[in-house]
Formats: sequence, structure tokens, C-alpha cells
Amino acid sequence: MLKRIATAVVLIPIVLALILRAPVPLVAVVAAIVTLLTIHEFLKLTESYGVKPLRLPTYIFVGLFFLLLALNVGNEKPLLSTAIFVYCLGFAAAIAPFLALTTAMRRADLRSGYPAAAASVFAFTYIALPMGMLVQLRQQWAGAFYLLYLLLVVWAGDIFAYFVGKSIGRHLMSPRISPKKTWEGAAASLVASVAVGWLLFRYALPISSALLRIGLIERRDGLFGLEQPAMAPIILLTIALNIAAQLGDLVESLIKRGAGVKDSGAILPGHGGMFDRIDALLFAAPVLWFYTAWRVMQ
Repeated sequence: MLKRIATAVVLIPIVLALILRAPVPLVAVVAAIVTLLTIHEFLKLTESYGVKPLRLPTYIFVGLFFLLLALNVGNEKPLLSTAIFVYCLGFAAAIAPFLALTTAMRRADLRSGYPAAAASVFAFTYIALPMGMLVQLRQQWAGAFYLLYLLLVVWAGDIFAYFVGKSIGRHLMSPRISPKKTWEGAAASLVASVAVGWLLFRYALPISSALLRIGLIERRDGLFGLEQPAMAPIILLTIALNIAAQLGDLVESLIKRGAGVKDSGAILPGHGGMFDRIDALLFAAPVLWFYTAWRVMQ
């Protein structure tokens, strides 16, 4: 417990400073490092399923994908518009199976080719694409505020699920996959996320103004509209994010349970691996990205 708290105390300020203040290319570089570490842990887990993964080709492909996101082609406008980002996503997702399977053709044991290629493509779509969406979201107007909203909603849900489930949880949610998760914890998680999301948008202007005054954000990165945003869509969005985050956590538990391990790694004391730390974001990030992309198109 002490290791878990100490790691959180160190990492949370760093992560918040990064998403609020760091230039987008740096955000892309850090996201790439996190993604590669997570994919390394994921591919290691696949070995327990009898897969001999294509490690280096996967790392190279993912690295090139984030290199595109890190290219600084403008200062005031988004580095990648939503439309261009979608084209890049579609193209990358389309050629990933082709490249993985072509690489696997060189193996002596042809029976290992398809499982290895499938693991690489799944790693890209499951881990790299959602992390790329976070980078592209940071590039948009008010992107820092929305990333702050996402992280606080996910963190609040995770914290309340842990402590409420541990103290009063009685009804197990999915004992075969995650023996410690309870419906009481899930309900507390949902309530906490909705409360945090409501507060952030209810006081979006003073929060953005305060962050601007202390130099943590630029004006384009906050919400400064004088008109109060409609809260019903925000509440529904927060509910969707919380459900996605909880499912993301369960899915990662499914992968680990099948591999026969408790943690995906040991890089974060008290938290396990990088995969253990960002599993909820991998499902929640696409939900928020889709909402912001839809909002921009209106």
C-alpha cells in the first residue's frame, strides 16, 4: 500500500504537468515511450499463450506512428487535424496486418507466423491507437482541459472502486477474471467519476482561469466560454467513460488471468507494470476522442 501511494504521489504531478504544459511533440514522445513499454509487456504476456511475437517489427511500426504525431507543422493550429488523423489511423490499421504477415513469412516455423502477426496487429490497435488518440486530443482546442477531465474521472473511479470495494464490497463482479472487484466498488466508481466530471465542467471557467494564471496552460488549452456548458451530455459522457474504464481494467485482467500472472510487469512499484496502469485509459480514450471529434464537427 505504501509503495502504491508513494508511486502515485510522485507520478501524478508529473503526468498533470505533462498534459497541461508540455509541448505537443514532447507529449507524443512520452506517449510513445509509455506505449512501447506497454506493448513490450503485452507481447511478453502473449508468450504464455504459445505465441512467439514479432517484437522488433512491432516496435518500429509503433515508433513510426508516433513519429508522425510528434511532427510539429504549426504553432497555433492543431498539428494534425481530426480528418488527417482519421486518414492516418485508417491507413495504419489497414497496412498493419499486411506488414506483420509479410514479416512472419520469413519464419522457419510457418505455424507461428499468423499468431505472431495477430498479436502485433492487436497490440497496435488495442494499445497504440488509443494512446495516439490522446496525443491528437491534446492538439485540439481545450485539449489539455479534456485530458485533465479524462484522467481525473478515471483516477477518481479507480480510487473509489478500490477503497469502497475493499471495505464494504460483498457482491463479486467477475470472480473468474478479477476476484477482488465488486459491484459495490463499481457503483462507487461510477458515482465518483460523475461527481468529478460534473464539478470540472460546472467550474470550467474558474478552473481554466486559475490554470492560466499560474502558467500551467495556454489560453487555447482551457475552456473560457462564458456560457455554462450543458451538463446532461457531460454526465452521459462521464458515465460512458467510467464504464469504458472499468471494462478496460477487466479486459486486462482477463489477459493476465489467461497468462497466469498477477501483474504485467514491475516497472511501477506498488502498481505493477505500465499495462496495469493505463489499462482503463485504453478503452476510455477512444470514447472521449470520438466525443470531441463529433463536437468539433457540429
